Parts: sequence; C-alpha cells; structure tokens
Amino acid sequence: MHHTPQKASPLKAYSILIFLSLVWGSSFILIKKALISFDPLEVACMRISISAIAFTPFLLWQLKNVDWNKWKFFLLVGFTGSGIPAFMYAIAQTQISSTMSGVLNSLTPIFTLIVSILVYKNPFNLSKIEGVILGFVGAAMLFILGDSGDSGSNLWYGLFVVIGTLCYGFSSNIVQHNLAGIRSLIISAVSFCMIGPPAIAYLSTTDILTDITTNEYGYQSLAAIAFLALAGTVMASVLFYYLVQVTDAVFGSTVAFIMPLVAILWGLFDGEIFLMTDLIGMILILGGVYRIKKKKKD
Repeated sequence: MHHTPQKASPLKAYSILIFLSLVWGSSFILIKKALISFDPLEVACMRISISAIAFTPFLLWQLKNVDWNKWKFFLLVGFTGSGIPAFMYAIAQTQISSTMSGVLNSLTPIFTLIVSILVYKNPFNLSKIEGVILGFVGAAMLFILGDSGDSGSNLWYGLFVVIGTLCYGFSSNIVQHNLAGIRSLIISAVSFCMIGPPAIAYLSTTDILTDITTNEYGYQSLAAIAFLALAGTVMASVLFYYLVQVTDAVFGSTVAFIMPLVAILWGLFDGEIFLMTDLIGMILILGGVYRIKKKKKD
C-alpha cells in the first residue's frame, strides 16, 4: 500500500515541530529522573520495551499493509532512530547534566544534512550549509564554554550523545529516502516491534521489579520512563516520521534545535546552571534553524 502524504502547510509543520520540541525537550530531565532508580541499560531497555508493547496492537492491525521487502530499512530505523540512541543518552546522562545532553542533541540536523549529502547525494544550497555551520558553532560554544558546573573529565560522556545524534541523522534520511510513501505509524510500529524483543528479554534477567518496589523513587522513575516511552517515543516518533515525509529530513530534524531551549528550562527548574554563554549559543542555534528552513535557492 503506497501512501503519499501531502506537503504540510507551514502552520501545521511548525505546530508539529513545536509539540515535538516540547515533548522531546522534556526527555532529558525524564532520563535524569529515571536514572535515580535504574541503571542506563535498564532505562534504555524499559523505554524500548514499553514503546514496543504500545505499538504491538497497531502492528497487528496494519500487518497486511506492511511491505516486508523493506525489512532491512525498518530494522535500521529501529536501531538508529530508537535503539542505539536510547542507550547512548542514558549512558551519557550518568555523567553529564540533562541540559548538556539536550544541547548536544542539536547536532542532529547537522548529521542529518551531512548524511543526506554524502550517502544520498542530495543537492544542497548555501543557506543550508550556512545554517548547519551556524548551528554547529552555537552547539560548540555551549559544549566548550557552557556547563561550567560539571565540565572537564566527564565531558567525554557527551560523545555518547554525539553518537546518538549521528544515528538520528541516519534514521530520518532512511525514512525520507528508503521508506517514502509508507505510513509513519507503520514505520514506527514495525521498527519498534523488531527491537522490542531483545530489550524485553534483557529486562527479564534483571531485578527491576524489586527496584521499583523497594527504591524510594522507584515508582517516580518508572513513571518518568513510561512518559518517556508513550509520549516521547510512541506519539512523537509517529508525528516525527510524518513531519519528515511532509517536509524533509532536514526540516524534521530542526526539532533538535528547539529542544535545548526546553531542556535548559527543565534543567534550571531542577537546579542546573545556565550561563550567559549558553544564551548566546542558543541564539546562534536558532539562527541556524532559520537558515536551514529558508526556501531561498542559491
């Protein structure tokens, strides 16, 4: 079943973009809360498992509409769009603040553009390149000058976030180029149900049930993961793949430019530090979004 979404109106595209930014921007603080009671592997596997279970009814309902010839691409989207990043962010946040994680996440559009040019030979114009450079400079500024509270030795853990963003760069391109015309709900459902079983199998070997009941913050951490999975993964990934199809992978990934704003606000609320340099870095990043989105052809 071939399904071609219409191009979205700017209002619709931006509304989805802002909603996704709010939900995903909150994911860093939720990961932080989840790590209070569970280790990073458990957090990642619980996030994937809950998402896969939530998608199972949709998968069964749409089973006859799935083009199984494309199973390799579904599997790749499962790993690059959700599987690997879930582990990367959870591991990174054992050492870096949720703000820092949210900010480094802004590298996503840069990798998305690089992958689309190098792997998919996409044409590019000057404004997209300028936007990427501007965003990168802003992110670098935040990385180098920001987060004075816990920079230094732990900053290397930021590289896990960078690997996660590189994965996202691949997944949005695969959705745009290799899975074009497939409904976003099907892409999400199939890719999650493929990576769900190993995550569930791993969890069955851990003692998370004991952790939930005995740890003082066990239920709160569980609630954080459930929200992360249901809103941040299930709802948001369907909307995101839809957004990528009705705009393009690069516009879709500009979500990552707005997310740090939300992540930083949550961080402040939770007592993390925010500096003047962070503000300047953020302004540069948003300037970059504007350049990437501009329709001007050079």
